[in-house]
Amino acid sequence: MQTPGLPRRLLRAILRDEDNVNLIDSTPLAFMHLAALVGLFLVPFAWAALAVAAILYVVRVFALTAGYHRYFSHRAFRTSRAFQFLLAFVGGTSAQLGPLWWAAHHRHHHRFADTEQDIHSPAWRGLFWSHLGWLLCRKYSRTELDLVPDLAKFPELRFLDRWHALPPLMLLVSLFGLGEWAATARPGWGLTGGNLVVYGFFLSTVLVYHATFCINSLTHVIGRRRFATADESRNSLLLALITMGEGWHNNHHRYPVATRQGFYWWEIDLTYGILRALSWVGLVWDLRPVPAKIYEEARQAAPGQEAEPADAGPVTLPLGSAPESA
Repeated sequence: MQTPGLPRRLLRAILRDEDNVNLIDSTPLAFMHLAALVGLFLVPFAWAALAVAAILYVVRVFALTAGYHRYFSHRAFRTSRAFQFLLAFVGGTSAQLGPLWWAAHHRHHHRFADTEQDIHSPAWRGLFWSHLGWLLCRKYSRTELDLVPDLAKFPELRFLDRWHALPPLMLLVSLFGLGEWAATARPGWGLTGGNLVVYGFFLSTVLVYHATFCINSLTHVIGRRRFATADESRNSLLLALITMGEGWHNNHHRYPVATRQGFYWWEIDLTYGILRALSWVGLVWDLRPVPAKIYEEARQAAPGQEAEPADAGPVTLPLGSAPESA
């Protein structure tokens, strides 16, 4: 016998499920992984599809590292309002919610890095939580606009933040259309709407996910510490290569508003190299340098010796200035 009002109470419990006990909020992320894994066995392989996946990986990682992270979160350089929107839109195709949400959570992370108030610190809630678990909870899905007032004044950024599903859906549809066209017009490429969607969208997006998530998790666990920051941030060449420069995380936590995160020429930072090139043609400007005092601090560190973390606590950081187009 069915208990009166049970469906209503169950629905209410699901809607109030801030900690995602019912796993409802895991569905989109789980579907992306399932579609990437199962799809590989359902569509024909084509080198061209794999090449598109690689290109979209690089383009979207750059949009996240240069746009969502260094520009929106830290204001590490300046640009026009048009290019600002382009960075936000392309970053949005990575299906990591909107630019305001992303920047707000990242600013919160820097303010409380590796303290109990840090949402995704592996030091407090473990590696899985910092890598993926926190993203499955509805309580962290809201955009804290009070942390990004400099960004929230742009209606186009608020639009992308609210309709964050639009850019990835547009990419998915475009890839399907391109694949269907190529199947007829360029049959030698081996492309179809199906394999271009599976490789170019689902597989590439999942790889971008985990490259990004590694910065929240692994860069606070593996690597070396040059600076005695009040957190467990570390530098890793491997993670820097995977994420186009984000692996120099200890450098970044020591001076977050610098455009470059690889502080030396041998610390490979592809995102910074591309931003330098874009500055030559005037698309970006005022790239914020690493101050001489930071390099002096690095020189004084004993070679080969890891720095011990200072007493942890909230750290208030400058956010940078608004773009000239504001």
